[in-house]
Amino acid sequence: MVRRPFAPSGALLLTAPVMLACLVGGCTMGPDYAGPPKLAGASDTARFVRASDPALTSAPGVARWWEGLDDPLLTHLVDDALAHSPSIDLAQGRIREARGKLREGKAGLAPSVSPMAMYAHAEAPGLDLGSSSDEDSGSSGGGTSLDFYNIGANASWEPDLFGGKRRGIEASAATVGARYADLADAQVALSAQVAQSYVNLRDAQARVALNKASVERQRRALELNRQRLAAGTASQLEIERLQGQLAGTEAQNVPLETQVLLYKNALAILTGQVPGALDAQLDAPRPVPLPPAEVAIGDPARLIANRPDIRSAERTLAASTAMVGVREAQRMPGIRFTGVLGIGGTSPGDVFDPNNLVALIMPQLSWPLLDFGKGKAQVTQAEAQRDQAEAQYRQAVLKGLQDAEDSLARFGATRRQLAQLASAQQSAHKAASLNAQRTKAGTSSLIDQLDIERQAINADANVEQARAQLTIDYIAVQKALGLGWTPPQAEPGAAAEPVPAGK
Repeated sequence: MVRRPFAPSGALLLTAPVMLACLVGGCTMGPDYAGPPKLAGASDTARFVRASDPALTSAPGVARWWEGLDDPLLTHLVDDALAHSPSIDLAQGRIREARGKLREGKAGLAPSVSPMAMYAHAEAPGLDLGSSSDEDSGSSGGGTSLDFYNIGANASWEPDLFGGKRRGIEASAATVGARYADLADAQVALSAQVAQSYVNLRDAQARVALNKASVERQRRALELNRQRLAAGTASQLEIERLQGQLAGTEAQNVPLETQVLLYKNALAILTGQVPGALDAQLDAPRPVPLPPAEVAIGDPARLIANRPDIRSAERTLAASTAMVGVREAQRMPGIRFTGVLGIGGTSPGDVFDPNNLVALIMPQLSWPLLDFGKGKAQVTQAEAQRDQAEAQYRQAVLKGLQDAEDSLARFGATRRQLAQLASAQQSAHKAASLNAQRTKAGTSSLIDQLDIERQAINADANVEQARAQLTIDYIAVQKALGLGWTPPQAEPGAAAEPVPAGK
């Protein structure tokens, strides 16, 4: 039952019946969480707007999407990163912290009991504390002293009359759900970072090899032209032109080789290791892994349900909604029962005499009637925070949809570009093959053949770069869809556990 806070009016005698009714009926202040807001058109379509490429299918995406790249070393690196990366440990630590706070809130509903041992000594000049004489009490000069010994237990209990504690537990449970979603988001980001660094490494290694092949052709062409210069059939201008071209091509290897080292370092750090730890595994070049022929992307509704940052925003909204009830309950009357049960007396031996039982119970009523608007201001702040959380949820949904649509558009465009570059590559290699026949027949010079081969190598480099970009765009699609995480067996505080991707 949801009740709004009422203005304290009438005599204080009315407090007891109201509190008794709430104790029996279980009043809960604040609004009940009814789920996240629906965004018009956000999940109404059965397909993404930019998913026009024939390779994209509406089948549910696969959680372990990197296995579709069919590279065992990449799969090993991603699994190693998910198991050992500090970013995952950090997210898991935040889950444990949130779960601890949830357990603390649940424990607050029950009475608390703590053992107690006490010794008190009182000096009261001029007062009679019950001793028969100054001589008996050990005092002098008209004063009285008293020793008191007691062992037992203290107990306290504050009934949750208006549901403030229950709303706090509701907020803590939702926060636990948000922390689980944050862990999933860290897994999504980490798997994408590992795959991107690996693809960039293989691309850089391949382009280093192609650049060296181009340098070799240019050196041979330069040497042939030097021979022609010595024979008087070539000019110094041509030599200088070829030397400049060769120096420029050789210079391109410097940043490429540096990138290889940087990507190796990145992969080591992502897997929780020091730079250089993976060099032996990564030194040997391998082809850039390519996406599967069909890429399953699901639909917008599934993205909203599965993408971890959207799930985290939804759970944060649920927690903020519950906090409104916490603040409203704090404005209402409260009662706290404190009790002491012990055995004691004026001598140490009294603590062993069961006839010296001491029992005390103290109910305490509190009601912040005159707080000069502080309680109301706190409710207003909680409501504003809830409204902000709702806006952040809507923003997360829109950003997720934009990320997906943008990545799908880039993936389709890169596929078309790769097809065009592959056609140009085929023509360049065909031209090199035809001119090689002319060179063999003596109708074309070796210098021309070397230049045509260099152009074919450039076409290879363009295709290699486009292949790497296609896989990078594929990775971006998977990240935008929120894939790359596996749900726990039971996610506390989740409104509804969605079906995990690919299951």
